[in-house]
Amino acid sequence: MFSPSSIALRFRTCTSAPGSHRTARTTPKVPTGLHPPLPTPRIRNPPRINEFPFPCCPAGARGDHRPSTEASAPPRPDPSGGMTGAASQAYGEAWYWDERYRKESGPFDWYQKYPALAPLLRLYVRPHQRLLLVGCGNSVFGENMVHDGYQDVVNIDISSVVIEQMKKKYHDKPQLKYTKMDVRNMSDFESGSFDAVIDKGTLDSIMCGQNSQEHAAKMLGEVNRILNDKGVYIMITYGDPSYRLNLLKDLQFWTVKLHVIDRWERSSKKTWDLTEPLPLQDDSTSIINLLGPKPDVHYIYVCIKDNDSARVELKVEINEADK
Repeated sequence: MFSPSSIALRFRTCTSAPGSHRTARTTPKVPTGLHPPLPTPRIRNPPRINEFPFPCCPAGARGDHRPSTEASAPPRPDPSGGMTGAASQAYGEAWYWDERYRKESGPFDWYQKYPALAPLLRLYVRPHQRLLLVGCGNSVFGENMVHDGYQDVVNIDISSVVIEQMKKKYHDKPQLKYTKMDVRNMSDFESGSFDAVIDKGTLDSIMCGQNSQEHAAKMLGEVNRILNDKGVYIMITYGDPSYRLNLLKDLQFWTVKLHVIDRWERSSKKTWDLTEPLPLQDDSTSIINLLGPKPDVHYIYVCIKDNDSARVELKVEINEADK
């Protein structure tokens, strides 16, 4: 257990499969005049359920740590045992999620469930504030927040199928609102109309699709627009700072704090106290030094919107107690 430190980064806007086995084969005697049989092809073991937690990410996301298998489900396998090219790039497409939710109607939470994250959320989001859950799916996260006292929880998803399912399920809970919407275009929401945006894997899904950098920038730009000043964007992700900070730097001014949490129900020993920010440097070397090169954690970026135009350069601020 490390002694906690608190540090924040402030950014300016930038212009700028399983193994295989070979079946033994022999050359049978062939009657004269007939072609010999084709050789037996190499056979791959078919993937098991949850074997592919995310499809292969494009070069823009190369190097990201993959999420744990209990926190996601696989894209569609093709008959040969691999992943279809379309499915490997489909996490940002409505058709993929419509098809998936028609088949999988049971509730599912990506990455972390509410009880695990509640102590952190209470630090940054008050029960009376208006908050948005992006990529809500059929998660019970919003329901759990309402049970915990939150009064205005708006949920959006790109899938019209799951939105209709959730509207029917929670028709008697006015605190929960569901709207079909693409997070890359939230024009139905007025600028500055939310106090908090919570993202559990939505940006990660976009980063696994085509033109990932462009679509991620659109999403984060919309998040920035709909948040009021001092509003907070909480991103739960498998992406370590060397990748996710590069995306956040392209926004207007943010104060960014980093928290980590062990992957759901996997570790009996805490890596770090959830409610304490980690020391964070621009090159993420501090995280590697503390947690190792591939820690079994989810990263939580708490991004507080701050439009102070006087800040024109990236700088690190350390609490007096940490000096």
